[in-house]
Amino acid sequence: MTWPRAILFDLDGTLAHTAPDIADTLNILLDQEGIEPFEIDAVTQMIGGGVSLLLERALAARNLPRDKDRIADLFDRYVELYVPRAAQKTRLFPGVREVLDHHHQNDVKLGVCTNKPEGVSRSILEELDVLHLFGAVVGGDTLPVKKPDPAPLLAALEQLGCAPDHGLMIGDSAADADAAKAAGVCVILVTFGYTRTPVNELENHGLIDHFSEMHSVVSQLSERRTSS
Repeated sequence: MTWPRAILFDLDGTLAHTAPDIADTLNILLDQEGIEPFEIDAVTQMIGGGVSLLLERALAARNLPRDKDRIADLFDRYVELYVPRAAQKTRLFPGVREVLDHHHQNDVKLGVCTNKPEGVSRSILEELDVLHLFGAVVGGDTLPVKKPDPAPLLAALEQLGCAPDHGLMIGDSAADADAAKAAGVCVILVTFGYTRTPVNELENHGLIDHFSEMHSVVSQLSERRTSS
């Protein structure tokens, strides 16, 4: 039996460079609040864990209160602003389309497991013309929990009809690495994504600098699994 039977991908910083649209939205919201905006590199370091954490990190960086009610209010307004502009500047990373087409044509099931809300995730994937390739899209609001809890990965694999030991996660952060480990799923991390901890310090089964390297890394991992 070939391995993997299913591959799950994180969205922000893994499949797509979404930071420009996230930064634009965050800065529009901050401007409405009279708060100084951030450069895109600073926003990129804040991405990961969902919208609430993004907002908490932004307020913390400006030494502003971040109580629960304020975050909840800003969350709703952020989402309202973000949805219509979520794919204005967002682009797939180089090599992603070729990787997705290759595995889809070879009957490997594909899914997305992200902490971004499911609805806007589907909209972005549709705008990027890749939604039809995915048999499962699990977002940060699909379940009561999100990554690094393993439940979203397990739910996506269940939708794809794949057991965890036949699945593979491609991500860029501690949330992906920790969720995969807890789910019993192998994980490959990209080195160009959005992470607060360098990926070489995270537990993983392989690193890639470009999606053109994915086939080789997956093949080596498959061989190691077969020989062990």
